[in-house]
Amino acid sequence: MSYDVAIIGAGVVGCAIFRRLCLGGAKAILLEKGADILSGASKGNSAMLHTGYDGALDTLELACVRAGYAEYLEIRRHLNLPLLETGGLLVAWNEAEAAQLPAIVEHAHRTGLADVNVIEAAELRRREPHLAPTAVGAVSIPGEHIIDPWSPPLAYVLQGMAHGGEVRRRTEVTGGDRKLSGWRLSTSTGTIETRVIVNAAGNYGDLVEAIARPSPFRITPRKGQFVVFDKPAARLIHSSILPVPTERTKGVMVVRTAFGNLIVGPTAEDQEDRADAAVDEAQLRTLIDAGIRKLPALAGETVTAAYAGLRPATQFKDYQIEALPDRAWITVAGIRSTGLTGSLGIARHVAGLYAQHFGRLADNPTPIWTPVPNLAEHLPRPHQQRGYGEIVCHCELVTRAEIDAALASPLPSGDLGGLKRRTRCMMGRCQGFYCSARVAELAAGRLPDAPLRSAA
Repeated sequence: MSYDVAIIGAGVVGCAIFRRLCLGGAKAILLEKGADILSGASKGNSAMLHTGYDGALDTLELACVRAGYAEYLEIRRHLNLPLLETGGLLVAWNEAEAAQLPAIVEHAHRTGLADVNVIEAAELRRREPHLAPTAVGAVSIPGEHIIDPWSPPLAYVLQGMAHGGEVRRRTEVTGGDRKLSGWRLSTSTGTIETRVIVNAAGNYGDLVEAIARPSPFRITPRKGQFVVFDKPAARLIHSSILPVPTERTKGVMVVRTAFGNLIVGPTAEDQEDRADAAVDEAQLRTLIDAGIRKLPALAGETVTAAYAGLRPATQFKDYQIEALPDRAWITVAGIRSTGLTGSLGIARHVAGLYAQHFGRLADNPTPIWTPVPNLAEHLPRPHQQRGYGEIVCHCELVTRAEIDAALASPLPSGDLGGLKRRTRCMMGRCQGFYCSARVAELAAGRLPDAPLRSAA
């Protein structure tokens, strides 16, 4: 079978591109070497829906973030995607940081965010009474909100499949030969013929790029570690507490999650290893201490988990996205911490490049919508309804029906990690100590290896 386009990499960006091209009528296949979507960089992040208040002007990144933010708000109800409207407070902890706040506001206004403004210490304390008294002021960013980081990519893929797309997991691309009609890709599950390739391979983007050309960028993964506090800690803040950013990083945040927890992070550690997302005790202790300095009451709260994500940083500050018409190739690389928000905007930009160089995409005024189950704590969940049946995971109140549905979906969970991201099972304070055996029993023989095709 041959395809119009093969997208390499099923992180959030690859999933969004797959959706957009399928909506345009392209015959698309999404290839992922992991056992499930989001097996790489996209599975660990802060889950913020960014406004782009600090984005560099006249960059592709800022344009994609703003477009992605707007489209998420436009489609989220159709796909049953949550929005935890926290707003953001970028807090200054000393006079030197306070002196930077007016310039941050001015820059935000230049990006088009007229509602961003400085608030004084008294107003900050009224809004966030649990903050340490060392806070001297803040910038209020009303549009900085929290989303569920795992359900949107799932919804994007399901919508792409509903419009004829195919997904192939556990499929590593090992090489490719350029043909008159496009490409013949060599993969771990067989040969794939396609007219066009989109490289959205995240932390492996420069290695995949070498199939088409000597890569003009180099990926140096940047690890971001987080600590997760138990649900009672979330009562301590109302807004997302953001730091004054530096040239290198947005810094350590204290934010609520859509799942009812509170997280502190991330770190920013460059490394050579593209897969090692291990956490280390020293860094986690540093994060806990940083959280307590900003929010002293955290000293009495319990840390239930820690995780790390690897962001595919390059030597360039902006996204690396371009079409290579003579190579029938589109490069999508260097998508760092803004990728969750920017993914829908990136997908629109890529669709424009595809239409310009490789073939017209159709308008689709009446798309098929593929809503996903709600995982957010602030919205109704199945355990709150009559007849919910067996509770399998008591920490996160996950029902057997939710697990069965995730295993029987058009894109069923590919492994236990994927099942956790679809249901929240094994992600609570016991980290699966009590429920893992039952989850494994329910999943036995139901985690697929075969390629998945739409019925369309």
